[in-house]
Formats: sequence, structure tokens, C-alpha cells
Amino acid sequence: MSNSNDNSAIQRIAKLVDENSFMEIGALVTARSTDFNLAGTDTPSDGVITGHGLIDGNLVFIYSQDASVLGGTIGEMHAKKITAMYDMAVKMGAPVIGLIDCAGVRLQESIDALEAFGTIYAKQAMASGMIPQISAVFGTCGGGLAIVPALSDFAYLEADKAKMFINSPNAIDGNRMDKCNSASASFQSEQTGTVDGIGSEDEILAQIRQLVCILPANNAEGGCVVDCEDDLNRACESLDTMKGDPRYILSEISDGHIFVEVKADYAKEMTAGFIKLGGMTVGAIANCTEMYDAEGNKAEEFDAALSARGCNKAAEFITFCDAFDIPVISFTNAAGFRATMCSEKNLAKALGRLTYAFASANVPKINLIMDKAYGSAYVVMNSKSLGADIVYAWPDAKTGTMDAKLAAKIMYADESASVIEEKAAEYEALQGSVKTAAARGYIDRIIDYKSTRKYLIAAVEMLYTKRVEQPNKKHGTK
Repeated sequence: MSNSNDNSAIQRIAKLVDENSFMEIGALVTARSTDFNLAGTDTPSDGVITGHGLIDGNLVFIYSQDASVLGGTIGEMHAKKITAMYDMAVKMGAPVIGLIDCAGVRLQESIDALEAFGTIYAKQAMASGMIPQISAVFGTCGGGLAIVPALSDFAYLEADKAKMFINSPNAIDGNRMDKCNSASASFQSEQTGTVDGIGSEDEILAQIRQLVCILPANNAEGGCVVDCEDDLNRACESLDTMKGDPRYILSEISDGHIFVEVKADYAKEMTAGFIKLGGMTVGAIANCTEMYDAEGNKAEEFDAALSARGCNKAAEFITFCDAFDIPVISFTNAAGFRATMCSEKNLAKALGRLTYAFASANVPKINLIMDKAYGSAYVVMNSKSLGADIVYAWPDAKTGTMDAKLAAKIMYADESASVIEEKAAEYEALQGSVKTAAARGYIDRIIDYKSTRKYLIAAVEMLYTKRVEQPNKKHGTK
């Protein structure tokens, strides 16, 4: 039976929610179609278990597909159970979590099954920006079903057994599975930007629990605030030596060193995730130039340049934070744009999307200039001109149109090396210093490394009651 204890669909729910908190809804629903011998086929719960439970005391609504019933395929009643659960989740203002293991559309129900797919998409679109939507794929998620995790706010894939694709690898022109398994968790995580994390089943369920606990339940809660047991004035050591890897910085400044990263394997030069500051959930966007492994060894290195993938990753994250009243802090270290043919094809559009996301977000916006802040790359990374409420900078950060030596070479191209060196030093003093930017009001305060946590908490708390009058328009177009 679908609700038996040895069923993988119900086991996943049991591991996800607090003990004995899950209450099933629609357990007696079965398939309504009788075509192609379905009348004699047992379809308990029509292949999907739906209901509600608690995660660390937080109400969530869950559907878990049962691959043992017609492959977990989606038909009319299967979809009705999911959409009814969405309606209830929106009424209650609680997240929806989908545990996906499905062979796709139910062929025996044909056009009814296609209509069922559409009703699920419509409910997801309606709920977007109202309640968090989380998907986790544990088996097959192909064709039109792959749109479900794409419409979700966060998506996870089981590392070994999960398959996610629009077209199967062998159906792609010039490809085959042994050449490039585009349905694999690693490909989806690293190349598509749809997946936030991969791992074992238990690891994914643990990540979902952590994510639910750091997010607001809905867009009416005004963010997510809990009691803070960490020292609000705690000094943060070693930030100056680790500023290339913002994952360390974000963990160091956050309450209890909590950092929940999203899309960790995609566009690694741009870090995104949630931290806690003074008990408040905050979204963080940071340029990354170095990554260190667990032993403290440098594992990867990147240019201080904005890429198309990194901009799209950041823009999507900012949009989510804005929808759910989550303050955004950017950590800037950008000297320019990635100069590759692939980036050039997509970069202008991606930069426009990031610029629009920062400029249009009306949540509290804070910028910390960590190192380089040059040219237009600096401007689009949440500068004062785009609407940042507070801008901080570390003492040795650099600002300006470009590096001082490069600027001197351009302005004094026909001069000797000694003159260029002299003019570079002059340019650095007059135009490349954060003190110059602060004197013009573009930076509100130059802060020391150890006090970073204290100043960021003060800014977030001060901006807690921020209100912005929106222009009279339906919505933007980016």
C-alpha cells in the first residue's frame, strides 16, 4: 500500500518532518480513468502522498511521489491532490515541499494527464512569491516534469539515482549518455543553475530542514527573526586573510556561524546564501576569487570579474529575497567583466538583470566593499547609485574606474615608465582610495575587519522599518 511504512515515499516524509507530525490528506484517492485496463489496476493514493507536517515546529505541506504505483506518473487525480495541497498551503501561509520520483505523464490518461500537468504549473506560478517552494528529486524527473523544480525556489537532486532532463542525453543532437550524461545530478548542479544542492537522500532532507528553518513561512511575515544567542559585538578574526573566499567570511560573521549556501556548484565566482545577523535572516551575495577546502588549502581560484552565470545566479537570489522581505547584503570585489566569447554572448543581458534586481528591490540593501570596486562592475554590485541604503568598506579596499596603474598607462601612454609610476600613485591617492569615495558620500563608513559583524547588525537593525513608495506600474520587464 502507498502509506505502508516500507514505502520509500512515506519513508522520505518521515525522515523530513518532526517525529509523528505528518498528517496525510487524500489517502483514499485513486485513479479515475478506466482506459487501457486501468480499471483493474490498484492505484493507492494515485501514486502521490500528500499532507502536512512540522519541521522544527514550522508548518510545511508535502507531496511525495510513489514510484511503485504506475511509476509515480502524473494523472488527473494525482495532480488534483497536489493542487489541492497548494491551495491549502497558500491559505495557511506555509512552504510546499515536493519529493519527486516520477516517470512523467501518465500515458493511459493522455490529454487529461497533460491538463493535469498544466494545473500544477499554474498553482506553482500563483504561489510564487507568496510561499517558499522546494523540490527534491530522488528518481526520474524528465520532460515536462523538469519544469516543476525549475518553477520552485530551491531544488535538490539525489547524487546517484536522480535523473533530471528535458531531453534525455541520447536524444540530444551529437550527444550520448557515455559522452555527457546531461541528466546526472552533477551536470544539473554545475551547468544549468537549476539545482541548489546534491547529495545522498539523508543529506538532501537535512538541507531542506535547515533551509525551512532559516526562511520566513510566507511573504506576509515581514522576514524571519528569531532570538539571537550570539554576541552582537563579537569580533571576527582573520577576515583580512580570507577575504577572497566569502564562504568563510559569511560563516564567520553569522550568528552561530550559520551559512546556508544556494547553488554552491554553479557559477562559483558568485556566492549566494542565507546568514543570520542579530537573529534576522539576511540574504548575502558575494564576489568570490578563492575557494579553500576543509584542510585550509586553496582549491580553486577565480578572477575578480562578473560572469553571465554569476549575474543570473545573483539576480534570481535577490528577487527571492525581495519577495519575502529578506534584507540583502552584497560583498563586493569586482574589477571588471569576464572576457570570453561565451560570456560576451550573454553578459549584457545578465548584467541588466542583476542591475534591475538590485535597483528594484525595496528591502534593506547594504554593500560592503571588500577589495576591488572598479568601473561598471562596481556600480551594478549594489552601489549607492543603485539604491544601497548603507555602504561600508574595509580600509584597504580600492575604488574607481579601474586600477590606478592601468589608468595612468592610458592617460599618459607616451610618457616614460617613471612618469607613469608617478601618475599612478597620484591617481591612486586622488581617485582610487575608499577615502575619496567616502568624502563624496558614496561610502558611509570605513570599518575595520574585526568589527564587520557589529556594523552589519547595526545597519540591518536600523533598516528594519524601511518603507519604500512603489511607482504606479503593473511590474517591470526584466
